[in-house]
Amino acid sequence: IMEIVCNGKKKEVDSETLLVDFLRSLNLDPDTVVVECEGRIVARNEYDSHVLQDGEKLELIRFVGGG
Repeated sequence: IMEIVCNGKKKEVDSETLLVDFLRSLNLDPDTVVVECEGRIVARNEYDSHVLQDGEKLELIRFVGGG
């Protein structure tokens, strides 16, 4: 188990957790979320290969449709 920071809050995740699995654990649709990791936007096609690292800082931005 390791700790990351997501939107300013500490979260515990298992080692080897993929970004896509972390997003799904938060009940987020990976197709509707932009992820910034350590100041860099993660390409959506990297979500299923990006392994979270201990101490990593993520910012999640959700797009919500409506009118």
